Amino acid sequence: MLEVRDLHVNYGAIRALKGISFKVEKGTIVTLIGSNGAGKTTTLKAICGLVKARAGNIFLNGENITNKPTNEIVSRKTAMVPEGRRIFPNLTVYENLLVGAYQRNDKSGIKKDMEWIFSLFPVLKERMNQKGGTLSGGEQQMLAIGRALMSQPELLMLDEPSLGLAPIIVEELFEIIQKIHNEGKTILLIEQNAYAALSIAEYGYVLETGRIVLQGTGKELLTNEEVKRAYLGG
Repeated sequence: MLEVRDLHVNYGAIRALKGISFKVEKGTIVTLIGSNGAGKTTTLKAICGLVKARAGNIFLNGENITNKPTNEIVSRKTAMVPEGRRIFPNLTVYENLLVGAYQRNDKSGIKKDMEWIFSLFPVLKERMNQKGGTLSGGEQQMLAIGRALMSQPELLMLDEPSLGLAPIIVEELFEIIQKIHNEGKTILLIEQNAYAALSIAEYGYVLETGRIVLQGTGKELLTNEEVKRAYLGG
């Protein structure tokens, strides 16, 4: 579904990505793990057209989308939940969710998807008329995911969904991500919490200073001595 080939991204003289290549097959969960500054968020931004690739190519369903405008990439059934949630604090929960459906005009489908999101995140239904800025961090993350799902993406990209959340909320969130995957969504997960990410991912890549240094199934990476030492506290 998604293929990144020899991707290079620079920020001025800084080489953020140094020729990374990876694939996300349709119907899978794939994770990119790595420490802060490894290039994980830059990878997502390049896929979404938010930063320019200096070299390399990005393919979505066989189409080269390298450096295409972000709105064109979103229209190809792709959505990203950004790091830091980026919800609209002065809009209600309901209004935030509607923003995710701004490219749609199928009222019955929008209503159906809204109910599905409320079934995934019952707390959002309880807070439907509450302003987004008054929600807890975990609730805002749920809202950000719900908003992305309202665009009916086939590929959902999540950037550090566990960041700043209590362990019990992280556990609940990853269970919901698994449920979303079970509904047929392909997921690319960017995450510092290596254990949580590799526990649900079919395949994973380890990113260090702009390069992929290890790859394998989630289970293989969970038991890899290098990964355990660097990311799992082993």
